[in-house]
Amino acid sequence: MMEQITSIQNSKIKLLTALQQKSSERRKAGLFVVEGRQELEHCIAAGYDVDSVFCCPELGAEVPAGVRSFAVTKAIYEKIAYRGSTEGVIAEVRTRNLRLDDLQLRERPLIVVLESVEKPGNLGAVLRSADASGVDAVVVCDPLTDLYNPNLIRSSVGAVFTVPCVACSSDECIRFLKQKNIQILTAQLQDSRLYYDTDMTVPTAIVMGTEHDGLTDQWRQAADAHIRIPMLGRIDSLNVSVSAAILMFEAVRQRQSLVSVKSEFSVGKVGV
Repeated sequence: MMEQITSIQNSKIKLLTALQQKSSERRKAGLFVVEGRQELEHCIAAGYDVDSVFCCPELGAEVPAGVRSFAVTKAIYEKIAYRGSTEGVIAEVRTRNLRLDDLQLRERPLIVVLESVEKPGNLGAVLRSADASGVDAVVVCDPLTDLYNPNLIRSSVGAVFTVPCVACSSDECIRFLKQKNIQILTAQLQDSRLYYDTDMTVPTAIVMGTEHDGLTDQWRQAADAHIRIPMLGRIDSLNVSVSAAILMFEAVRQRQSLVSVKSEFSVGKVGV
């Protein structure tokens, strides 16, 4: 039997609300909030430890077996949920801080680096594209938002759990990339070449800054090449998530073309 919660003033509901609203509470408790069945499934599949689940039976919610669960009324759920279409499930999950050295990289990794990203929605959108394009990791340097912000989790549709995501300083990241012989491509307008004229088939890190300030000189100087997306209108910048998606899928295009060429060459040799 699940414990029934019928008051919005319940201490467990108050903690849940605090975790949703304040990064300081998330750090203090070592917990964050995941809302929605799909997001929670991705979270569990990624090996996160679910502390407790709040579900609304009136909305047909189903709870994973073996997890501490609390049943809430529809009225309470409507107050604690950000969205109405989350199948009546909200969970508190234990945080997990991935480090650069924890990353499992392919022979020719593709990494996306975001410097001082501020808007959780932008980071969530980048993570969705990173998942779709098979990126090895997303690294957030000197972040202005924490990786467990509810808006980030929602906007990523759970991709924050499917794509390894690390928060660290720019110094740490640059040192890591140099040690791993991963080329650094910084997206910038000045002193740059078109992105599709740049080889991304080798181990590559695509580095993006904020729309307002761009990248710091530290990254510009550390770069092996500067790349840009051609801007044909009057506005000289794209949303960072759109720019990142363009560059990620260019890397995918180049790598798939390389595999195709190698495959044709191999078939040709066999036929000789």
